Parts: sequence; C-alpha cells; structure tokens
Amino acid sequence: MKTLKPSEIAEYCNVHNRTISRWIAKGQLKGHKLPGRGNYRVAVSDFINFLHKQQMPVPERFLTGASDKKSISSNQKRILIIDDEAAVRNAVRRVLRKTDHDIIVAEDGFQAGVKIISEHPNLIILDLSMPGIDGYGVIDFVRQSPELRHLKIIVLSGLDISGLNAAVEIGADDALSKPFENDNLLNHVNRLLEEEVI
Repeated sequence: MKTLKPSEIAEYCNVHNRTISRWIAKGQLKGHKLPGRGNYRVAVSDFINFLHKQQMPVPERFLTGASDKKSISSNQKRILIIDDEAAVRNAVRRVLRKTDHDIIVAEDGFQAGVKIISEHPNLIILDLSMPGIDGYGVIDFVRQSPELRHLKIIVLSGLDISGLNAAVEIGADDALSKPFENDNLLNHVNRLLEEEVI
C-alpha cells in the first residue's frame, strides 16, 4: 500500500503540516500512526478520496499512473461486502479482485452501518438474511439518509424471487440470487459503478 507523509500532503494542498495533523485528528482525512512513533502516514487512496470530497484537484502523478501500474486512479471506487458468512464474503472478494477497486467487508448489519458512515463506499453488496439488523434494515437506513442517496446497492441473497423483489421495491438498485456466477456479478458491479460516475 502506497502511503504519503503529512509533509507531502501539506505541499500538495499548500497548507501547513499542522493543518494536515488537525484534519487527521478530526477524522476528515484518514491516517494511521507508525508503530512506536508519533508520525502519521496516509494511504494514497484515502488522500484521493479526501480530495474528491473537498472538491479539490487530484495531483497529476496520481491520475497518470506513470510511476507504477498499481497507482491509484480517480476511477477507483470503494465496495463494501456485507454478509454474515465468511465463505460468501471471500468468494465475492475474489471476484472483485479482478478490478482495481478498494474492497472492505462487514459481517452484519450493525457493522455495515458503521462502515458505511466511516468508509464512504460507492457500492455495497448486501445479504438479506443476517442476524440483528438484516439486509432490509440496511437498505432502509441508506435510503432514509440524504447524504447516502448516491450509494449503489446490490442485493446478493439466497431468498426466493419475492424476497429479492421486495429488496428492490424498498430501494436496492439490483438483486442477484445465490449461488452467483462470477462474470454476472462483475458485470452488475461495473454497470452500477458506471452509473454512479454519470
């Protein structure tokens, strides 16, 4: 994972180093401390997400990818996989590794709510049958939050067609049955992310 020093970020943003430290302390910019030291490091992807949120220009070096093939581009999205079964989470993650997107996971509806707020995903892939807050509760939470109105939702569930249709009726963008076909899931993810860009 490529990281940046606060001094590098300060240079890009034309602000003082202390300003960067304040942004990190307030949670505006995601950063982590180096073990045993007080120095912060910020992942390039988190810096780019911060710039997009603040409507600031992204430095050209991060857009061109000239330095290495895995450089983060402005087209990278964050996808949250929400499923209480580890085998399903891992299977979906393997499919999404074919993309350059940032993949995060949640094991239940409560954890999903926390990560939706803190990680700002562009798309979630959501199981409906989970303990505690189920998938319908997650959809309801997202669709009742004005700041999340652009979040795309794909339901991935073993429920019958009526259960899938009910999820779409209350706000899911798409619904697929388990077991799923890898290429089909990937196509649906790509289509919804393209719509999100538009």
